[in-house]
Amino acid sequence: MTTVSEPTVTETGVTVSAGSFRVVPVAGHIGAEITDVDLRGEFTADQVAELTAALHEYKVLFFRDQQIGHAEQIAFSRLFGAVTPSHPYDDDAPTEYPEILAVDSRLYEKRFGVRKFSYTNYWHTDVSPLVNPPAASLLRAEIAPERGGDTHWTNLAAVYAGLPDSLKALLDGLRAEHRFGGKNPAWDSESDYAKKVAKAPLVTEHPVVRVHPVTGEKILFVNPGFTTRIVGLSPRQSDALLDLLYAELADPAYTVRFRWERGSLAFWDNRATAHLAPSDLNHLDVTRVLYRTTLEGEVPVGVDGEPSRSISGAKFVGNAGAPEHDAA
Repeated sequence: MTTVSEPTVTETGVTVSAGSFRVVPVAGHIGAEITDVDLRGEFTADQVAELTAALHEYKVLFFRDQQIGHAEQIAFSRLFGAVTPSHPYDDDAPTEYPEILAVDSRLYEKRFGVRKFSYTNYWHTDVSPLVNPPAASLLRAEIAPERGGDTHWTNLAAVYAGLPDSLKALLDGLRAEHRFGGKNPAWDSESDYAKKVAKAPLVTEHPVVRVHPVTGEKILFVNPGFTTRIVGLSPRQSDALLDLLYAELADPAYTVRFRWERGSLAFWDNRATAHLAPSDLNHLDVTRVLYRTTLEGEVPVGVDGEPSRSISGAKFVGNAGAPEHDAA
């Protein structure tokens, strides 16, 4: 691949990189498709910087027709930060690739005790109960059903920006508890997975509004997959406020929907988004297999400058061998 020159914006709003790939926005508030790129190739520092800037602007980037496997996905991920082990509770990662999390419909019944096509069908930010949730996630499709199975993302910076100032002022000073499993765990209470989580719970109090460490954007940082309560409010008050915020983040105006095909890859800023796994496949006799890598994140900081506080669980750090470009 050639060195990227400064991008230009056409009258149609398509950002074109003159030297190599193109960045094509796909929805009003979130999402861009990256074309004319082969993720197996070499990337210069300028190209990594351009992709990082696009990630921060559009929150999720989509790539199609990528002929890559586990090793190539990990190598591409490392261009943007330290790649973590697959998941705090995962014991199904390929032995030779401990960074790979299998999102595999064939594994879920064994793992959770119920038939599922994804970990959770609630809007969620990946592993937000960690004191340092992942900075970014990359998900690659290996087997995609012919119909159904789409994933949605929502732009939590745009959601916050769309709130009235009076509500922003209230939220800026609040903290919320994030607990792995949330209020309604996705697994059978007697499953091995439930016992694993109970033995080593992940619980953190995060600011309800975090400040993005790169862009400075204020981001609504709650999600129905993992957030259990607003600290300091009664259960009734907490539930009412969270329900209001969840309705805002699910507003289609802030979202984008992605149709998976074999070789598709999505790369999202986990600090500034939540995503929704599919719930339209349980009645179909299909298989869905995707593979995820995650980048080590920092401890969130609120509008008041105060960091998140771990109640249970340590930081989740990347593997040895830091990348040259720690950009995401």
